Amino acid sequence: MSDAIYHGFEVRQKDRGIDLKAVKAAIKDLKVETPSWGYGDSGTRFGVFKKVGVPRDAFEKFEDAAMVHKLTGTCPSVAIHIPWDKVKDFSKLRNHAESLGVKIGAINPNVFQEDVYMLGSVCNSDAKIRKQATDHLIECVDIMRACKSDALSLWFADGTNYPGQANIRQRKHWMEEALTTTYKALDKNMRMLIEYKFFEPAFYHTDIADWGMAYNLALKLGPQAEVLVDTGHHAPGTNVEHIVAYLLDEEKLGGFHFNSRKYADDDLIVGAMNPYELFLIFHEILSALRTNSQPNVQRTASRIAYMIDQSHCIEPKIPAMIRSVLNVQTQYAKALLVNWSELAEAQTQQDVLRSEAAVRDAFEQDVTSLLQIVREEIGAAADPMKAYQASGYGEQILGRGKGGASW
Repeated sequence: MSDAIYHGFEVRQKDRGIDLKAVKAAIKDLKVETPSWGYGDSGTRFGVFKKVGVPRDAFEKFEDAAMVHKLTGTCPSVAIHIPWDKVKDFSKLRNHAESLGVKIGAINPNVFQEDVYMLGSVCNSDAKIRKQATDHLIECVDIMRACKSDALSLWFADGTNYPGQANIRQRKHWMEEALTTTYKALDKNMRMLIEYKFFEPAFYHTDIADWGMAYNLALKLGPQAEVLVDTGHHAPGTNVEHIVAYLLDEEKLGGFHFNSRKYADDDLIVGAMNPYELFLIFHEILSALRTNSQPNVQRTASRIAYMIDQSHCIEPKIPAMIRSVLNVQTQYAKALLVNWSELAEAQTQQDVLRSEAAVRDAFEQDVTSLLQIVREEIGAAADPMKAYQASGYGEQILGRGKGGASW
């Protein structure tokens, strides 16, 4: 990127009243967690597509994740899924991660894959199965301690396919019972992130179907429980940024699973389908960070765990992850370019079009040169995608062969 192009960008932002020094500092502070499962083989309910070069174990997943962090400069942690990433000695995995310049992030229990969970895990009518699921949640708290993780990320597939299949209110109580038991096992520095999803794999009802149910559970549990918003877990047309604003104001927004969707929980590359939604989500978060009259809301906004959760079914794993990270960086950078004084004045005057324009104008800015400069300043690649293609890493990992770690 030529100096002349960036200089032109600087001039335009100065004319718009934007403090680029503050913008660059905020971009450098952005941290996005990548998921271990995003580097492994994955597919759809019709099959898993095996690719050459995917990681064969959790250790190799961290090697791939470290390459993403090296090139983008913004992905220092990696979420793991248990038992997919279970190892005999988690201290060895932690040390391996740290030797690569990354660390273990959120711990994600799996209470949906085993045959016994066909009709539910913590909401199953069989007390033995409920106990098995709850014991696994507690096991994952122990794994958090071994990995020095502070986030337990919970998603439950529990639900039913037909009216009358189960007592919905009873299942609600079983869910509360399991979460309460798990919450009590947390250390003071740990937090529980409760994810919701309106359908799939259950088609009639899901036990935690929307943000309101997740919020209600978090509220009952206590301050260490918060809501996790997966951008693909909503009905079409849902105003996700409104949910974000509400949870921020209630001091219960804990984190995100970023991905993209067209129809359902498609788990596509972040920002591939509706980049404006991602921009508006960041806009609400940045608005909360500016709310000096609500320090607890500011604190909530400052502690959000930004995580990617996607399934690269047909794409090469590492380039797809890099693309997602770059898309997050892009929309975050654009959201930082809102002229807040202009927006506040327009809102005070109830000028609808001027208010909308103040937000849209930031979205329409080209931040390519800005991001390239920032990456260079933090020692990352100016163009991570090109740098990856030139690195030879993609060819190097082909020696792993086909049939690596998958779901």
